[in-house]
Amino acid sequence: MYIQQLYTNCLAEAAYYIESDGEAAIIDPIRETEPYLELASERRSKIKYIFETHFHADFVSGHIDLSKKTGAPIVYGPMAETKYKVLNAKDGEIFPLGKLKIKTLHTPGHTPESTCYLLLDENGKEHAVFTGDTLFVGDVGRPDLLDGKMSSEELASMLYDSLNNKLKKLPDHVLVYPAHGPGSACGKNIGKETFSTIGEQKKFNYAMKSNSREQFIKDVTEGILPPPNYFFEDARINKDGYSSIDEVVKRNNRALSADEFSMIVNNGALILDTRNANDFEKGFIPGSINIGLNGQYAIWTGTLIDINQPLVLITEVGKEHESILRLARVGYEKILGFLNGGIISWNKKLEEVKSIAADEMKNEMANGVEVVDVRKPGEWNISHVKEAMFLPLNDMPANLSHLDKSKSYLVHCGGGYRSMTAISLMKRNGFTNLTNIYGGFGAIQNAGVEIVTEETILN
Repeated sequence: MYIQQLYTNCLAEAAYYIESDGEAAIIDPIRETEPYLELASERRSKIKYIFETHFHADFVSGHIDLSKKTGAPIVYGPMAETKYKVLNAKDGEIFPLGKLKIKTLHTPGHTPESTCYLLLDENGKEHAVFTGDTLFVGDVGRPDLLDGKMSSEELASMLYDSLNNKLKKLPDHVLVYPAHGPGSACGKNIGKETFSTIGEQKKFNYAMKSNSREQFIKDVTEGILPPPNYFFEDARINKDGYSSIDEVVKRNNRALSADEFSMIVNNGALILDTRNANDFEKGFIPGSINIGLNGQYAIWTGTLIDINQPLVLITEVGKEHESILRLARVGYEKILGFLNGGIISWNKKLEEVKSIAADEMKNEMANGVEVVDVRKPGEWNISHVKEAMFLPLNDMPANLSHLDKSKSYLVHCGGGYRSMTAISLMKRNGFTNLTNIYGGFGAIQNAGVEIVTEETILN
């Protein structure tokens, strides 16, 4: 038996490769097929099945392309209706894989078709369960992604039954392999580990400890942030089908001269600058939005930019293909090209971002400059700069309307990645007097700036 978790940090997503006696199964593959084909080739195995736990909303799955290249069937659980050929497994159906067996566990709740796959070892003993978005480490999948077709309460009630009637009944030693880790918007507060055990989740996962349906529904439906806009489109794509990833990347991988680039922008394309924050601040094309490849690039793009918005890219030289591929993973295919040669090829004026060290904040604040915190609500609630304004990045630019564009603001996040994205959005919306804080909130705390903690607020 061989199991490998293939974790994609940009998406906080985990796919799985399972193998026995030269037969392999893939669970929840991301859009490009190479990782799975190469791994199977290296291990001299044949991909026999492609299992999908549900219709993913946060990325475009690679199941269709992988099936075409391998001949392996796409397996969904009950209630999954698609516009392409799949095998709808019955609840409890067994799939042999070498000396192993994979058992279907229909676990509706995150979505109606949500299904877990229980791996039985060579002796028929329960070894691991691949839970998709039904069960995470420390959390469960959000029950609000059906866009009005079913209420959150209805789905949460189904999820309560799935956990209690299926997953809680598994032995404590069974490994839990979820589809997502920390940073994913598919849960409220997913733990930092990317795998666990049933026993650990029974002890520490709030959702697994609840014995009351009413309390469970309240717990899992309260405090959920609105899903990124692209979620519903990605779920539709995964259900209806899509163009080959190879065709998409080839079409979008187009080098543009500065004049071509400028013309396309003048015709309505948005500039997405994928360089890291330190490079962006030194010089960028006015109107650009900075979402760096060195962070959760795909997730933030999906959160902040309409999936139908035509884009042109500024990248670090040599990062063009990666920038395009990672956008395609979340269904962003309207890429009209990239500036050939990178930012140094731009022959017009560039803007810069002013950044200061955290220990310089006190003087700026003493002079009346207000602080803008763009972190997530959970981070803000634990602690924040005294008298700071809370404007979470995921709500921009809608939450900027009450700010004075003529005033000066100090902008920070947790470490510096999101604050540069926020500043680029604010500048695009007419703000001119913005200062980024190097090192974000961690550096601010170390600099001795006055902080309000959750305990202080409660007292």
